[in-house]
Amino acid sequence: MATTSQKIVDLTRDLAIAANMGTSVEQVDQLLGESLETLGGLVPFDLATIMEIEGEELRVRVARGVLANPLVERHRLRLGSFPAIREVLDSGSARAFTEDDHHDHGDTFDGVLDLPHGHSCMLVPLRVHSEVVGMMTFDRQICGKYPPSVVELADVFGKLLAVAMNYGEQSTLLRRLREQLQEQNRLLSDRVEGRSDACRLMEMSRSPAMTQVVQLARQVAATDTPVLITGETGTGKEVLANAIHGWSSRAGQPMVSLNCAALPSTLIESELFGHVKGAFSGATATRMGRFQAANGGTLFLDEIAELPAELQAKLLRALQDGCFEPVGSDRTIKVDVRIIAATNVDIQAAVAERRFREDLYYRLAVFPIHLPPLRARRQDLEPIAEGFLSSLAQRTGRGPWRLSESSKRWLGEQSWRGNVRELINTLERATIIAQGPELELGAEIQPPTPSTPMPDQGEEASGAVLTLEEMERRHIERALERTGGKLYGPGGCAELLGINPNTLRSRMKKLGLGGARSFGAKSSGQVN
Repeated sequence: MATTSQKIVDLTRDLAIAANMGTSVEQVDQLLGESLETLGGLVPFDLATIMEIEGEELRVRVARGVLANPLVERHRLRLGSFPAIREVLDSGSARAFTEDDHHDHGDTFDGVLDLPHGHSCMLVPLRVHSEVVGMMTFDRQICGKYPPSVVELADVFGKLLAVAMNYGEQSTLLRRLREQLQEQNRLLSDRVEGRSDACRLMEMSRSPAMTQVVQLARQVAATDTPVLITGETGTGKEVLANAIHGWSSRAGQPMVSLNCAALPSTLIESELFGHVKGAFSGATATRMGRFQAANGGTLFLDEIAELPAELQAKLLRALQDGCFEPVGSDRTIKVDVRIIAATNVDIQAAVAERRFREDLYYRLAVFPIHLPPLRARRQDLEPIAEGFLSSLAQRTGRGPWRLSESSKRWLGEQSWRGNVRELINTLERATIIAQGPELELGAEIQPPTPSTPMPDQGEEASGAVLTLEEMERRHIERALERTGGKLYGPGGCAELLGINPNTLRSRMKKLGLGGARSFGAKSSGQVN
């Protein structure tokens, strides 16, 4: 007995030391299991468990003995249904139950194990000071009261175990906070500056369309409501997301971003939810995901329509319940995260085609905001350009630059199919070749658009022959650009092409050209 007692003391000491040093949850669980197995030399059992408290429930954390099985390991017990167990926990003292009083406390594993009526049972509360952290249970398939000396030993061990578990919880919490800070530093080194710039850029808008967008964004920023931002590529969806975060009460907390189209599907789950060591080939260490890194703040999911179908259900659960399990782990992590999503595709069409879950769409699109293309808000061209040039001069130490009057006029004459991104690239090229502080913008600094062949590299020069469908697509695109997106009516695209407006709409849909808003619709005679 002395040897067994010494083993228990040693294991408890090792457990406290390991937990206090920041050992992983899995290693602490292993030590807890070894402690139970060693204790079995003094307290005979067919099933012994260590249960930890979660709100008003007790959850099995470790189970040992011949009756331990997956059902036992997943067992949860609602304290409201077991007042006698609550009484034991509140008393702070271990209690053994006999055949006569067994029915008073209820069967801890009722519906999970088929134990005989009146079987031996002992409950050991795990408390640190006045706080209940869990409970230790012992069950046998035979009847017979545990002797007082054994109950006393289990009670002493329970007090030591509770202290060790408390060390483990505190250590785990500190480690998670440390990992969260490290991950945030890795992802968010420029977030404060970026958020400040985003708010400033949004507030510089002069066009009525963007004034309305800013108003909506400010209104929703004051809530935790999910936001879905739609708009063409390059319109500044991430900038708007940063501004919403910057205007919110979460501004002092992290904003973490993930582009759902930038990673292979095999990695997105790990990036979103994290993984434990050994979860898959190459997982050499436990790593926190973006959800956990954004705890308390905002998670921006760009290109959300590209999220693989197999991950949409897990994301939906995380949005609904605020909890998830890292890859390879069965431990649930709860977070407080505000979601902002964005897409440049017709996500409603993706829902109709069953490429995107309808329930997830409605969860994300509680407050949709559409960002108009740059050609539909030309009043913003000059302030955006001047703001970028000022920021570029500060970052690089070059400049400063200013736009000539002819350059300002030239800006307003372009279609800006690439939106703000194209405008910024144009300005940056101009600063590189500028001979002085005044920038002269013109066609010579513009690279060919994707739909325009490079000089001497077109179809005729290369000998390539386009399909009729591709030729039709390009022809309609050019007509739409020329009419500013106007589909029908005087000067509209249908009139220019000499076809019926309904025929034009049908051809555009078949060719995947989208609505007229993609080309700068401006009148009531256009399709949105």
